[in-house]
Amino acid sequence: MMAVAPAFAQERVWRCGNEYTNNATDAQKRGCKIMEGGNVTVVQGSARAATAPSGGGGAAVKAPPGSPRVEGVDQRARDGEARSVLQSELKKAEARQAELLKDYNNGEPEKQGSEGRNYQKYLDRVAEMKAEIARNESDIAGIRREIGRLPAASQ
Repeated sequence: MMAVAPAFAQERVWRCGNEYTNNATDAQKRGCKIMEGGNVTVVQGSARAATAPSGGGGAAVKAPPGSPRVEGVDQRARDGEARSVLQSELKKAEARQAELLKDYNNGEPEKQGSEGRNYQKYLDRVAEMKAEIARNESDIAGIRREIGRLPAASQ
């Protein structure tokens, strides 16, 4: 059983800047430093992803190589479905916002229960309501941005 243990040992690994190698001759030529202790896991990636230019606003996004091709009709159907889901979410968020603003009553909501005797409890609830209104406004803005990113509805 003890003879099997060395088979699981990891080879020496050298660090050459942001690259890692287990090739001793290459590492020595490049002046790399040996990594000590712990295991090193390296995930291969493409340098293209890091250097790809970021498209501005309306630039078309290309699918990664090897991804399945979606026909135009199918893509329009998916876009239409996404638009209807987002519009439904937007209506819900806007209705929720109206309800929150009504309850908030311009920063003076009605006091509940023990809040008449404990003013700090009232102030805490008002602050929570204000934060919830801000979060909901942010959600609405995000949904509108997502709808804006979808291709124009063709009718």
